[in-house]
Amino acid sequence: MSDVIPASPTPDPTPLAPRDKVKLFPVSPGVYLMKDARGRVIYVGKAVNLRNRAGSYFTKQALIDRRTADLIPEICDIDFLTTDSEVDALLLEARLIKDIQPRFNSELKDDKTFPYLEIFIREPFPRVEFTRKPRPRGTRLYGPFTNARKLRGAIAVLQKIFRFRNCTLDIRPEDERWRWFRPCLLASIQQCTAPCNLRVSKEDYRRDIRRLIMFLEGKKARLFRELKAEMQAAATELKFEKAARLRDQIAALENLNLRGNLDDHAQPEVFQIDPKKGVRGLQKIFDLPEPPRRIEGMDIAHLQGGETVASLVQFIDGLPFKHGYKRFKIRSVDGVDDFASMREVVSRRFRRLQQEGEPFPDVLLIDGGKGQLSSAMEAFKDLGITPPFVISLAKREEELFLPGESEPKVLSKHSYALRLLQYVRDESHRFAQQYHHLLRKRSTFED
Repeated sequence: MSDVIPASPTPDPTPLAPRDKVKLFPVSPGVYLMKDARGRVIYVGKAVNLRNRAGSYFTKQALIDRRTADLIPEICDIDFLTTDSEVDALLLEARLIKDIQPRFNSELKDDKTFPYLEIFIREPFPRVEFTRKPRPRGTRLYGPFTNARKLRGAIAVLQKIFRFRNCTLDIRPEDERWRWFRPCLLASIQQCTAPCNLRVSKEDYRRDIRRLIMFLEGKKARLFRELKAEMQAAATELKFEKAARLRDQIAALENLNLRGNLDDHAQPEVFQIDPKKGVRGLQKIFDLPEPPRRIEGMDIAHLQGGETVASLVQFIDGLPFKHGYKRFKIRSVDGVDDFASMREVVSRRFRRLQQEGEPFPDVLLIDGGKGQLSSAMEAFKDLGITPPFVISLAKREEELFLPGESEPKVLSKHSYALRLLQYVRDESHRFAQQYHHLLRKRSTFED
């Protein structure tokens, strides 16, 4: 019996060179991994279109570009992982960079500080922030990310789904005063559940944060199962509003890839009011002995040129205290005379406080300019009492007028002190207008 000579194994086809391999990449979102001669990953990148992005490294320009010139000669192989959306690609890139720590991912950043997504999980209503200086403890950190603008865009997209806050307010659910706080624009456009107004329970808000964390950690399938099960349970229990919101969350997550370029979603920080920073700012700017605990604001409104009404709003520690709100129907003024009306309401308010032995507010804010401020000071003079710190805020240029000073004080538009004063002014105006409309309805009915 003759020896059987085994057939030689068919040699593997010659592996494709990286520049040819990328031509076979899909045109979908994902990440690409560049490897050296030993098979080590030396660079991780993300792409909306894997074929186009990875292919851009194998051009003449890439060979001479300062950012890629050292990387290109070391690329011996390249692989990819597809994702459902650009957001998923961004998050996967960050996870891989953190786990693998490829050599060129740091070298290509020109020693810039990496941006991170940080969740302050120890707060009653955890906030989500973009940061380049993460806290050493007490937060959950995601990153580093290689593109700050795309991270900001991803946060904006995720905020539309999970409706988390990104403000720095120190919100305490046991403090009822937060129920009277005015939420920012994000609440109006349905990008935040407004924990600053206690519109959402701590438990429901933290459930949304837990689901955001699941998404950030790539547990998308588990997240979908949980959302669908809860949606079905809500529908069974006839909680249709809750079921509809869960349905919308699921649809938004499924359609992440339809949301366009993340650069288009990047947005600046929304106008924020921080009560603590506001009162500290007032103390510093106006050299007050203590941060003002109690601020009162006054405004005048007219009923079709006839009846005149006034409002008084009260803020304690920078937050509205609605039990302290008051309305006044002007009695001694005929026609439209804001100055005389302001004089009357200041006189009535502070005469009453004096008679009852009640303390004066730390700050009295008058809505208006020099004329309204002068009228208020005349009222104090007529009463023969020492006024508290009085200031007026004019709407047009947001100028601040102080007694005895001819020129207005102009604060930065980003000043926390100015934002707080604007909040008090706007609230007093809203409350006055509300009374104005109430009286007008009564007048119409009586006619």
